Amino acid sequence: MVLSAWQRLSKLPFGARLFTRVVCMKAPYFASISPLFVELAPGHCVATVKKHRAITNHLGTVHAIALCNLAELVAGIMLEASVPPDTHRWIPKGMTVSYLKKVPTDVRAVARFATPPDYDDQGKEVPAAVTIYDTAGEAVFKAEIRMWVSPKPPSV
Repeated sequence: MVLSAWQRLSKLPFGARLFTRVVCMKAPYFASISPLFVELAPGHCVATVKKHRAITNHLGTVHAIALCNLAELVAGIMLEASVPPDTHRWIPKGMTVSYLKKVPTDVRAVARFATPPDYDDQGKEVPAAVTIYDTAGEAVFKAEIRMWVSPKPPSV
C-alpha cells in the first residue's frame, strides 16, 4: 500500500511532498522533523531533512533525537514498503545508534536491510541499517533498528 502510493504520487509535481504529508498524518510525531521522502523501493528508503531551528540543540547543530526520529522513520517506511501487506506486520523492537560527528547542515537518511529478510510463518527480528549523511556526503550518524516481523493473525 505504501509502495504503491509512493509509485503513484512520486511521479506527480509535488508528489513526494504529498506522500510525505500523508505519512506524517498517519504518524504525526514524525512531522516534527519536517522530512521529505525522495526514494522508496523494497529494501531501500531515502528521506531528507532541512536543518531548521525546531530540530537544533544548544550548539546550533541538528539534535541527536531528531536524527533518531529520522532513522526510525526511514527504516519503518522501508519495512512498510517491503513486508507483504496482506500476510505480515512489523514493529520496531530496538535501536542502537552511533553519533559520528556534529551535524551543522541539512541531512539525508538512507535505510537498507542489513540482510534481506524472508517472510515465512515464523516471527523474526529483521535488522534495518540506517546511515545519515550531511550535505558534504559524510556519514554523521548510524543506526541499526531491529524490527520484529511476524505473520498477521488470522482474521475473525
